[in-house]
Amino acid sequence: MAAERKTLTQLSVPICLETLFYMLSGMVDTLMLSSVSDQAVGAVGTANTYIGVFIIMFGVISSGMIAVMSQNIGAGRPGIAYQARQLGLIFNALIGIVMSVVLATFSGGILRSVSIAPALLEPAEIYLRIVGGTCFLNALIPIFSSYLRVFGYTKHSLIGTVVGNVLNIILNSVFLFAFNWGVMGVAVATVISRVVNLIIVAGMGAVLIKAKQSPERITSRKIFAQIVKIGFPSALETALYNIAMTFIVRFMNQMDVDGTNVTARSYAIQIANFSYCVGAALAQANAIMTGWRIGAKEFEECNRGTRKAAIYGIITATCFSVTFAFAGHFIVHIFTDDIQMINLVVKLLIVDIFLELGRVTNLVYGQALKTSGDAFFPVILGAIFMYLFAVGGTYFLGIHMGLLAVGAYIAMAGDECARAVGMVLRWKSGKWKSKGLVEV
Repeated sequence: MAAERKTLTQLSVPICLETLFYMLSGMVDTLMLSSVSDQAVGAVGTANTYIGVFIIMFGVISSGMIAVMSQNIGAGRPGIAYQARQLGLIFNALIGIVMSVVLATFSGGILRSVSIAPALLEPAEIYLRIVGGTCFLNALIPIFSSYLRVFGYTKHSLIGTVVGNVLNIILNSVFLFAFNWGVMGVAVATVISRVVNLIIVAGMGAVLIKAKQSPERITSRKIFAQIVKIGFPSALETALYNIAMTFIVRFMNQMDVDGTNVTARSYAIQIANFSYCVGAALAQANAIMTGWRIGAKEFEECNRGTRKAAIYGIITATCFSVTFAFAGHFIVHIFTDDIQMINLVVKLLIVDIFLELGRVTNLVYGQALKTSGDAFFPVILGAIFMYLFAVGGTYFLGIHMGLLAVGAYIAMAGDECARAVGMVLRWKSGKWKSKGLVEV
């Protein structure tokens, strides 16, 4: 069987809605937690940052698997796409179990080692132990969701996310307001909703996609080598980014003793994620189409499609981020009545306009490069600018110059914009055309 060649809109809209529901779930978590305390919000935001650091190994397989599957589907070899999924599933399951044990066992030590604000330590440790201790779910869900998406079943992946997140909201309400479980209740609700999500996407993939029956096969060693060729540098870039974020959060924790700046970051992220989700959806949809087209040797279509996705992303990111900045006082007031906190978050949302412009461009062109097989360049670019601009800039502007969280956001915006320019120039050079995975 082959995937139905859908348009950018047909692919990106369900992915965007899926991402949006995921973001809404995070916003609802934040809104509900804000009724407990601002410290609870900051604790969960901080814990999630470090969970991201410890699950980067999942990206080695997930990103490489998408490239291998989509290119082979484009070349009319779905049986090899099925092989890639099976290898990804086994590898991520093993790594996920190991990571879950580490996070459940050493959650307190991890948080203390990064100088978390004392007021945030206890709730962050509870959340990290429960959600981090089941992070193998984060390893498996992307495997099955990606399998559905590369075959064109983006709506079905959306169903799993919607059901899981609606359940998460319901359970949050019960655990927070009926049982008074606080941060622990939010963590337990998150785990249950992810289990349900996993069951749905795994079941739909088994029913809808019959690639297993296709006769094409190559050696598992060769497929795994292709996955790692794309996945390792992609995961390394993610690792560099997440480690950079830990430095940034650590610097922000040092800006005050009560976690005000890191909590403002948590609020700003929840709001700004709505402009991010459109760009992320366009990038993922275009990456799938890029894989199809490279597998079919349609290079000019790759150029036109990626440019179109970037333009759409820039327009939508600008509209959303500008709207959020102007309506910031009203939006943030939904979460907290603290005037100092509201004013700080609004300042971050203004800087975020520039951050989102760079990020959406970076996402679209970066994902296209990785799926094409040109995965090392984004790593090199990230190693330079993430640490020079984002980390170094946060320390210089935030701490040395006294701009605090605003300085950190200016530094991160500079990083995203600088990397975006590099990604565009690399794509226009055309070197990605010679890095395909499918042999003719």
